[in-house]
Order: sequence, then structure tokens, then C-alpha cells
Amino acid sequence: MLSHRHPTDRGRLGGKAALLALAGWLAAAGPLHAQDDDAEEPAPPPPVTIGGGLQTSFLHRTSDDAEASQHFRVNSLRTYINGAATSKIKFMVNTDIAYGGSLGAPGPQDTSFQILDAVAQFEMSDTFNVWVGRFLPPSDRANLYGPFYAHHWAVYSDGVQDGYPFVFQGRDNGAAWWGQFDKVKLSAGAFDGLSSTGNSSLIGAGRIQVDFWDAEPGYYLNSTYYGERNILALGLAGQTQADAGSAYSVDVLVERMVGDGGAATLEAEWARYDGLGGYDPRYLTNDGGYLLAAYLFPQRVGDGQFELLGKFARARFREGMGPDYDQTTTEFNLNYVIRQFNARVMIFVKDTAFTAVNPDDLQVGLGLQLQM
Repeated sequence: MLSHRHPTDRGRLGGKAALLALAGWLAAAGPLHAQDDDAEEPAPPPPVTIGGGLQTSFLHRTSDDAEASQHFRVNSLRTYINGAATSKIKFMVNTDIAYGGSLGAPGPQDTSFQILDAVAQFEMSDTFNVWVGRFLPPSDRANLYGPFYAHHWAVYSDGVQDGYPFVFQGRDNGAAWWGQFDKVKLSAGAFDGLSSTGNSSLIGAGRIQVDFWDAEPGYYLNSTYYGERNILALGLAGQTQADAGSAYSVDVLVERMVGDGGAATLEAEWARYDGLGGYDPRYLTNDGGYLLAAYLFPQRVGDGQFELLGKFARARFREGMGPDYDQTTTEFNLNYVIRQFNARVMIFVKDTAFTAVNPDDLQVGLGLQLQM
């Protein structure tokens, strides 16, 4: 908001002095010109938009090494701010909460607000866009859609999804170019390694995605379009850092519209984190894959639609400080979708089993997501 300074009152001028001053100003200014009614006024800058998102849940949890526990949690509380200096130079600032304690541990959880995205966006054309600041680097689809645009509730807990290194919630500080070439999307960038891995070398990141059916515009992605598009998308991504290692993944999303507003969806990914990223810092290599299937019923029941979803994932952890082990994760959701990602309720069951090192874990809960 611009601030306006008001002139101070320096006293009244005499009438004659005022007339002489006005005459001198008019003489110096020269002849006046009529305003050109046909002249185009500069377009006003786009408005600033402010939004928010909330994920909250009730969780019942049992584990092999602990008593059963129940928790009411605020999983995520986000603010979204978007604006523009011109039609092609924009900015995005998002925040979220960060937990200071161990989730699931007894006692209160310390939280603080952290920078999620802080991006200067130079969007010159479909094929030439440059982002600078903190944002999601080129990586797997799961990282590029985040928890609020994920299809299922228990994201980023399977040993596969979004194991790329990050500063906060998948984000890193850096710069990237991306472009949309009809149904092909390319992105490449360099990101800070010291803040995300402790290694001062820059992290190079890149992604290529091909949409064989409907195109997906924009840099960030969705995990589903809830029956609004037919999608067959293949993505390849990779990151590398000198003296550290590399990470790479391939992901697929297939979605077909069913009836009036329904959808059948398949999502799959395979990823390998070889010295860079991964779910367990005690192990050098972490690889695995998952398959997710979902069906959104086209019939509306009350204000929303019901959806059934299942996911199975297997991950391996090798070359570490302890014995090698595998992780399998099975998840089922019964979702009630009221307004896509802006209002939905999700009943979830997630069973996680380990062959060694970690205790088996079962979670049953109810999640609520709202956005505006």
C-alpha cells in the first residue's frame, strides 16, 4: 500500500502575490494540450490474492514397540499469497507450520510458521519461464503436487514418494527454467546444497514430462483431476550433486473420465536415491516403487461424491549403518469429495511393515481438508 505525505501549511499568500506566481507558472509551462481521448491507459497490475489451507485429522495408532495412542492433529495450516508487478512478472509467497517435536510422541507439539514458497516468477511465454527463490525443484510428480493436491491422505511415508533432498517440505532454494511445449513440459535448475544436504556443491535438477492425452499446464501438478480431464502422463526426473550422489525417478498417471463427473485413476512411480536424499539418512541407497488405484463414483450423494482408493508400496534400504531392510506400505481410503481439493473428508487405514530396524505400524484415522 502506498503512503501519502500531506504538505504542511506554510501560511497564506497575499492575493496579489498568488496571482503573480500563477501567471509566471503558466508562462513557463507553455500552451496546454487537450487530452487525447483515444490514448490507451496502462493496464492496472493484476490483483493480489490471499488464500489458506487446512488439514486436520484424528489418528489411532498402534505399533510393535509402543502402546496404542490417539491424537487430534493439525497436520498443515497454510497461507497463500499471489500477486504481480506486471502481467509477466509475478510473485508467490506461501507458509506452513513446522513441528518442533517428534510426531506421535507424548506431550505437546511445538509448532512454528515456516516459509514454504517464496518465488519471483518471470513468465514470459509458455516456453520460457524462470522462477527464483524457494520452491519445489524439478522432481517426481508426488513432490510437485504436494499434500493438498495428493490423491490419498498418508503421502510421503512409503519410502518412495518425494525422497529428493529439501530444506522444508520438498522445497529448496534456487533457480529454474521451465517451459510448456504443447504436451511436453521441460524443467531444469540449480539449487542450494548446503541448506538441504550440508554439502556446499549445487544440486542440479531436471524433469521431462509428456502428456499423451490432455495437456497439464503450469509448473506444479495434480495427482487427480476428479473427472475433468483424460490424462496419460509419463515423467522422468533426476537430481545430482558433486561428491554426494544422485537421485532419479519415473512416474506415470493414467486417468479417464467416467460418466458425468466420475473418474478411474492409476498412478505409479519407481525411484532410486543413491547417496542423495532418501527416507533414512543412515542408509546410502533407497529404492522402490508404488501403485495407486482409485475410483470416483459419478453419482453425487448429498453435497459430494464417494471415492475408493488403494495403494501398495515397497521400498528397500541398503548400504547402511545397520542391517539391510525392506518396507511395505498398504493404504486404503474412503473419501468424500465435496469440492475437489477445496473440501474433502478422507477415512484412511495405513499398514506399514518392516523386515528389520523399525517396528511395524498401523494407523487408522479421519482427515479433513479445506482450502479457500
